[in-house]
Amino acid sequence: MPHFAPVRVRGGRRALHRLVAHRRRALAAGLAVTAAALVAAGPHPGAGGQDARRARGHPVADPVGERHGTRLVAAPVRIADAGTVRLLRPGDLVDVVATGEGGAGDASVIARGVRVTKVPELEADPAAGGALVVVSVPRATAHRLVGAGTTERLAVTLC
Repeated sequence: MPHFAPVRVRGGRRALHRLVAHRRRALAAGLAVTAAALVAAGPHPGAGGQDARRARGHPVADPVGERHGTRLVAAPVRIADAGTVRLLRPGDLVDVVATGEGGAGDASVIARGVRVTKVPELEADPAAGGALVVVSVPRATAHRLVGAGTTERLAVTLC
């Protein structure tokens, strides 16, 4: 068998360097596409899904105006049971429920999933009847809350 000189590949170091450089670009592009897909598929504020809701006790990261197209106003609501108000903290989501005077009749939900913006200190006067809570609601809902507060007893349930 005849003797052959060794085969040498030219530019081996450059080719290896190019391969590594392109692998880094491909990996970076793949990560960018994955991140964009996760953002697009993730929960959106105001979507109302179970995943979009925050656990109780977590700080509020979004501004109060989560609903698009509606302007929110702060509405003070007098809740009949002052003990329930002690459980509330700013940022909690509540449903405001109205019952007939004296508890007779059916209960109706006046506002669903509204955010508590402030819980003023409880009054020492027991004759005041209940405690005050400030919630952030659309203007039309605020009008319904005021109307119901004058004729019915209001309560809240935590969402």
